[in-house]
Amino acid sequence: MSYLALNDIHKSYYIGKTAYPVLKGIDLTFELGEFVTILGESGGGKSTLMNIIGGLDRDFDGTVSVQGKVLDHHHDRQLDRYRRETVGYIYQAYNLISHLTVLDNVMLSLDMTKLSHQARMKRARGLLNQVGLTDQLKKYPSQLSGGQKQRVAIARALASDPQIIIADEPTGALDAQNTIEVLAILKRIAANGRLVICVTHSETVAQAGTRIVQLTDGKITDDQVIQAVSKPTKSQRTKLLARPLPWRISMTTAFKHLRHTWSWNTLIVLGTAIGLFAVMLFNGLGNGLKGYINHQINSIVDPQSITVMRYVNSAKAQEEQFAAQADPGEAGSVAAHMPTFSVGQVTALRELAHVVKVEPGIAASDAMITIGKTSYSAPQLTTWTSTEQVSTLKAGHVAGDNQIVLDKRSVAQKWSPKDWRSLLGQKVNVAYQTLNSQNQLVTVQRQLTVAGIADSPTGEGLNAVNYATMQSMRAAAKVTTQPTFVTVRINGRKQNEDVVSAINHVKTGGKQQFAATSISSALTNVNTYVNLATAILAAIAGISLLVSALMIIVTMFMSVSARMKEIGILRSLGESRRDIRRLFTSEALMLGVFSATLATGLAYGLGFWLNHVLYRIAGYNLVQIKATNVMSIFIIALVIAWLAAILPARRAARLNPITALATE
Repeated sequence: MSYLALNDIHKSYYIGKTAYPVLKGIDLTFELGEFVTILGESGGGKSTLMNIIGGLDRDFDGTVSVQGKVLDHHHDRQLDRYRRETVGYIYQAYNLISHLTVLDNVMLSLDMTKLSHQARMKRARGLLNQVGLTDQLKKYPSQLSGGQKQRVAIARALASDPQIIIADEPTGALDAQNTIEVLAILKRIAANGRLVICVTHSETVAQAGTRIVQLTDGKITDDQVIQAVSKPTKSQRTKLLARPLPWRISMTTAFKHLRHTWSWNTLIVLGTAIGLFAVMLFNGLGNGLKGYINHQINSIVDPQSITVMRYVNSAKAQEEQFAAQADPGEAGSVAAHMPTFSVGQVTALRELAHVVKVEPGIAASDAMITIGKTSYSAPQLTTWTSTEQVSTLKAGHVAGDNQIVLDKRSVAQKWSPKDWRSLLGQKVNVAYQTLNSQNQLVTVQRQLTVAGIADSPTGEGLNAVNYATMQSMRAAAKVTTQPTFVTVRINGRKQNEDVVSAINHVKTGGKQQFAATSISSALTNVNTYVNLATAILAAIAGISLLVSALMIIVTMFMSVSARMKEIGILRSLGESRRDIRRLFTSEALMLGVFSATLATGLAYGLGFWLNHVLYRIAGYNLVQIKATNVMSIFIIALVIAWLAAILPARRAARLNPITALATE
């Protein structure tokens, strides 16, 4: 049984519907150890026959058998494996990949074997040493002579230890001396137990083989053995085990091409990075604005505190407001009609889920604060609760029993614009009017000591005593000491909305009892608006990413067009369509990673500079780029790059290897 057999091979090319036969019934058998030269003129079908033997041409009639098994030329994976394990190519035009070094070109075949990396490197160096190129390992093909390039091609063909070496006009571009040397190498290859099939139109080259097959006008016209062949023994060679190309090798090859074409790829990376940078910067600015707004509001009130009033229906509230406006002298009566909280109602609030503290309070309006002989108006006098922030105190401390915190702008600075701090420790008289249980107007008053001076960020004026002092003052005037509001403190801001809802849904006899308000709801709304604005700005900036995607698509298509011969070479070495897709997809993904990396550096750099400038104005870092923003940018970059690479990669994978190899 012959090692390789061709049976009744017919091949025609078509122009329109007209068939032009090239091979007209070829029957040939080959044995290991033979050096067969197929001699014929140009256009006689030699290269077509080699492409069929090499598993590159699938569109023909007849069969090709290897060790008695018919090769299925319509099964992609079987052909890929056949080229990877069994066939090595040596071309007239060398077909080396220009952006890979001599060593890397030889490693292409070895990367599809199961040898370790160290063993692959050792074998590649050894093969290059055998063909006399030990000192040329790091050079690129453009730096070699024609004879040196052909030697690299021979070393690459031998790298995966194939059984069949196909040499297509291997000396056609060489001078006489290099021709002799290349033929000597081919003889040694055959003598080592491989089948060497050499296509040539030169009688001199044909005579170097052990057998000459004459191919004329698509038919075998002569087949003669000119030299006996000794049968190879099994001990002469050990077959290397092959494997599909790993993903990491495709990535490494892609990176080498990116490095080789760094100039135009830098422009693509820069263009893509600008779009990604803008998106990241706007997101960082949105984070900073939300943080700044939250910080400012939280410095005014505690977002974990909820203010609760007794619920009053709108009709009654309007009636009381109308009465107060009709008789200004009775303005204090509005406060008197404010519903108060019973002990049971306060207890009910304390027992709600997530509530950790309940602070009853009393508020009065239109108080007068007398310092010496001068009186100052305080639109509101209230009890200090956790809603108020200690940070609002500009001097002193929170009021204790029989003490008061005065407002800086409406009282203290009016008393003394520059020396207002000297009010601390002084006695002041505090008074306001309200109605007692008999609906009589009475004055609630007491002399208090100034404990602190506060500057309310809201500008409403903060004059506050503690709850015990307010109750004592009102008890002395014989008016109700029941709270008019309650501050409920919860264990977390996230529970704020749930607690507010629960308070507003407390009912007695089917009637709502409480009306709760919280700054957290306002913060949620503000954050929603900021998020929306940030998303819109980021989307506007993201439009540039469409341009970036188009740039990558165009680049990939240009790369496919410029590297068609490389694609053909890789397919002839045994790489599959999937491997080719991986190659171009890897290259696009690397562009995405480099772009995202550059965008992150730009965003952090400019963000640092902006924060340095804006901190002087706002006292806050307004650009806050989070890890999630960086992760999002990398994901966006990879998705864009992957989507942009799909069509070019598919086009590259679908290329006919023969057509690709013929590209100049």
